[in-house]
Amino acid sequence: MNTVTFLALIFAILTATAPRIEAIEANKTTPNPATNPTPSCTSPAHRQFDFFAGNWDTYDLNAPSKLIARNHVTITLNGCVIHENYQQNDGLHGESFSIYDATRDTWHQTWVTNNGKLLQLDGRLVGNRMILTASDRAADGTSSLLRGIWQPDGSTVRETAQRSTDGGKTWTPVFDIVFRPHPQDSK
Repeated sequence: MNTVTFLALIFAILTATAPRIEAIEANKTTPNPATNPTPSCTSPAHRQFDFFAGNWDTYDLNAPSKLIARNHVTITLNGCVIHENYQQNDGLHGESFSIYDATRDTWHQTWVTNNGKLLQLDGRLVGNRMILTASDRAADGTSSLLRGIWQPDGSTVRETAQRSTDGGKTWTPVFDIVFRPHPQDSK
């Protein structure tokens, strides 16, 4: 096929499809914000976990003067998501994404780590404590419930984790930590 024939063929294809393209373009509509509103994350329920946002130094309450981690928690994605970036001194790195799911009236957190751990927690604010629970499976296949409790206390936030192997009847401590404002951020 010579160049002239090739160009004539391309022209024929374009002119034959032009009416269809124009019809498609004519039927396109611009989204109307009144009929397609952006989800709002400004309700009081969406703000319940905001107390966790901050640039934190993390301490184990059993050794309250020993820094064990840095934790940077931000409110992002138009105020809809709380993103946590946790860096423990022993090399553990974890990130979480927490969101209030208005359709279920539930807080959800997805927690992932650099050692392949995944936790998907759900719960709600009870009093001034955010309580989230997940089913957890150990490497040996045993299942348990894991519960995290975050509670503001002045300028700090305390997080406790507890495990239940009897379906939530009894709970044993896993850790008890406190987040204190990083000195550069508390000035």
